[in-house]
Amino acid sequence: MTVAVALPPLPPAQARALHLAAQGLATRPRRRAGKADLLAAIARMQLLQIDTIHVVARSPYLVLFSRVGDYPAAWLEELLAQRDIFELWAHEACFAPIADYTLMRSAIEHRDHHWAIRSARRTHEAHGADIAGLLDHVRSHGAVKAADFEREAGTGGGWWEWKNEKRWLEAAFALGGLMVTRRENFHRVYDLAERVVGQVQPDWERASLDTALARRELLLKSVRALGITQARWIADYYRLRPRLRDADLDGLVEEGALLRVEVKGWQAPGYVHPDLAPQLALARAGKLRPSHTTLLSPFDPVVWDRERVSEFFGFDYTLECYTPEPKRRYGYFVLPILVRGRLVGRLDAKAHRRDGTFEVKALYLEEGVVADDALAADIARAIDNCARWHGTPRVTLGRCRPASFARMVKTQLAAVR
Repeated sequence: MTVAVALPPLPPAQARALHLAAQGLATRPRRRAGKADLLAAIARMQLLQIDTIHVVARSPYLVLFSRVGDYPAAWLEELLAQRDIFELWAHEACFAPIADYTLMRSAIEHRDHHWAIRSARRTHEAHGADIAGLLDHVRSHGAVKAADFEREAGTGGGWWEWKNEKRWLEAAFALGGLMVTRRENFHRVYDLAERVVGQVQPDWERASLDTALARRELLLKSVRALGITQARWIADYYRLRPRLRDADLDGLVEEGALLRVEVKGWQAPGYVHPDLAPQLALARAGKLRPSHTTLLSPFDPVVWDRERVSEFFGFDYTLECYTPEPKRRYGYFVLPILVRGRLVGRLDAKAHRRDGTFEVKALYLEEGVVADDALAADIARAIDNCARWHGTPRVTLGRCRPASFARMVKTQLAAVR
């Protein structure tokens, strides 16, 4: 008779390291990135969230930079145009590997509660004939941008009036009739799904998964992307409902599709995908040692879930660009600072591309973080790398907390120039 041996709880630092390893943020890039590295990073995360705010780089570019280092921003659009990735509504507007197209198409009913899908369905109910006419127009005339239907004030109107067209395009995109074939100056160019995915998956219309199987696959992919996760954090990755409980995962654990792991200090068990069993073994041995230091986007998967980032890192993070200015604590577009496995602070930055300046308006260290020269060197290098990638190599530093840390960072910035 074989007796199961109870394994000791995983230390919290090793749980964080496993999470960062799965996200591609544990170690520094060993070589200059190639386009294939961008695709691999997206596949590792499963989803790359899209946002248009660009006081620094737009978020999807910055998320990739945090993982692969310096690369030409045009590569992301090239991956889209080459059909290596596609756009969809998932966590929010995201890029995903084209290999996941059938899965995501099969799982759309699991995201019916998502605000974008709900809005699209309401628009379709009210304007189904108009959307059908729009699809016929695209079928006859080719890919379109929303701007193609603009009219001067006081002219045009009717069927091709701008606001309606934008809503119809977005509804058809959200529901799958249209896809984004490419981007021009980051603006979506829409074409029929059959002409976009059909180029790489000729049987796309016949390929489908049972909806229950699609949900199962999304849950497993979420755990794989997170590295280690509590049950309550899993569903949010793809915006599924309802939030999971441990009992909901018993079957997946019993069949070996998930590993259940105890983490010291957690009030609930953690879950690991079997693909990460080798990394889990290293974590159990205390051998996962994050060495990467970088700036994170506010839309990085690591900080998507405020509850999760608090549990992993003791980091209270809220994106404040949607908060009225008088109520902001840190700034408009604040970037978390990752240093060797810890979120040690945040900085409010703006890239002034015309004069080549990367302005750090404010830099805040977390309470209890030791502000020494070693930390200043790591942070200065991360700021300098990010600034140079932006094409804004001149760095200015405003206020710091603690104030004494400003001198250390400025000294280290001078040293890396």
